[in-house]
Amino acid sequence: MKKENLIPADEICIRYKVEHQFVTSLNESGIIKIVRIEETEYVDCNELGQLEKMMRLHQDLDINLEGLEAIHHLLNKLNQLQKDNRRLKNRLGLYE
Repeated sequence: MKKENLIPADEICIRYKVEHQFVTSLNESGIIKIVRIEETEYVDCNELGQLEKMMRLHQDLDINLEGLEAIHHLLNKLNQLQKDNRRLKNRLGLYE
C-alpha cells in the first residue's frame, strides 16, 4: 500500500465534520480499514466512497452502527450476487 494513497484519519474527520470515534467504529466493525503507521492512523483513498456512503446513512437517516453493519453486509451480498449473475449469463451465452 503506497503512502501517497493514504489520507490521515484526523484530516478526514475535519473535512467531513465527523468524530474520530465514528471512523474508528467503522474500522472495528470491518466496514472500512484503517492503517496505522507509527502513531498516525490513515484511511486508504479507495475506502473513501464506502466511508462517505456510511456517513450519509448515519447522518441523514440516523442509522446506528449495527444498522450500518447490516447494510454493509447486504450490499456486499448484493454485489456478489450480481457478479455471479453476470458470470452465469456469460456462460449461458456460450450455449445459445
